[in-house]
Amino acid sequence: MANDLTDSRKRKQYPISEIIFGALFMNIFKEGSRNAFNNDLREDVFKENIFKYFGMNLPHGDATDDVLRVLPPKELDEVKAELASKLIEQKAFRNFRFLGKYYLVAVDATGLQVFDKRHCEHCLTKTSKNGVVSYFHYVLEAKLVTRAGHAISLATEFIENDPSRGFDKQDCEQKAFVRLSKKIKKDFPRLPVCILADGLYPNNTVFDICDKHNWKFIITLKDGNLKSFQEETILLKGTAHRQSVFRADKTSETTLRYAYLNDIEYSGRHFSWVECRQTVVKLEEKKTEEKKFVYITNVRQEPKNNVETADSGRIRWKIENEGFNTQKNGGYRLEHKFSRTSYPAMQNYYILLQIAHMINQLVERTGEVAELMTEHSKQTLVDLWKKLIAYLVMVQVDDSNWTKPQDASALPYQPG
Repeated sequence: MANDLTDSRKRKQYPISEIIFGALFMNIFKEGSRNAFNNDLREDVFKENIFKYFGMNLPHGDATDDVLRVLPPKELDEVKAELASKLIEQKAFRNFRFLGKYYLVAVDATGLQVFDKRHCEHCLTKTSKNGVVSYFHYVLEAKLVTRAGHAISLATEFIENDPSRGFDKQDCEQKAFVRLSKKIKKDFPRLPVCILADGLYPNNTVFDICDKHNWKFIITLKDGNLKSFQEETILLKGTAHRQSVFRADKTSETTLRYAYLNDIEYSGRHFSWVECRQTVVKLEEKKTEEKKFVYITNVRQEPKNNVETADSGRIRWKIENEGFNTQKNGGYRLEHKFSRTSYPAMQNYYILLQIAHMINQLVERTGEVAELMTEHSKQTLVDLWKKLIAYLVMVQVDDSNWTKPQDASALPYQPG
């Protein structure tokens, strides 16, 4: 797929596939910056091992950056969608479907970069109480999430002020969701989807989109959302169907109390209301914690699916934890400025990070890695990847049948 990408270079010291894999491997190895990756590329043993294992020479980070500045981000976005589609076709997530049919797709936005001066014409702006203007970039993600902890990027939509679209007000998450939903439907037209979203999303625009695409949804309902809907649920709570689940382990006892109502009318539609009240008793600390989760859904509730509906709604947080938090603090450095002045490069680095994270999630859940983590109870994935880099830099592969490759990366770097 990489060789099919647009290559506008006049001098082609490396094939386009090696250019793209250079940025991809930087994220797979969790290097965190182009400079850190370049330092490893200076090591002969590292370059030889990369060629031995992957059959390619990786370029200097500046060569990669030159290409990512001009490569249309749409092309890499299509590669990402195709990879995710292949995983779904191979039934990699089949066992995690909601009600045995629907794939849980969490939608959420996160910040990418912040500047004290305008970065590009697409920057969003925010003015503080003191009149200080900051410029920033946000992105909206749709990730396939599972109870096992996967957070696989299906579609990406940058929240941006795009002069070509024209705008009276700044772009926002709600507007971006309309565009994002079109991408999901285009790239995964037959995928049975159940949208998971936070309290920003219970509105008629989202309901219309889900109706149009025949999607299910489980959306967090905060106090103040959908006033008439919530007023009716308050009146009918005494008639709600209820059930409880008790779970315990060595450190805690958890009681989950579920309740639901069907056929609550709002704006000409009828929805179901779902509530889960959680009480956790921490045995060692002798401490009790209570939480409440409330959802609106177009999945009609019954005793046999109520617990699964509420539990699936709670899986939405995995886009924040296994998704954005891991990418920001787990070695990927999502908010790092890999290319400080180019907006297309920023987008391309972000998309390649999503692909790398997709690959790593599959690798990190293999039996081999699980065994390593079990053997060393204090071993972290970040530390494990550091050891992998140390191995590639310091341990030369012993293979008498291996012919040392021509060291293209040792040649003088020629820009794009």
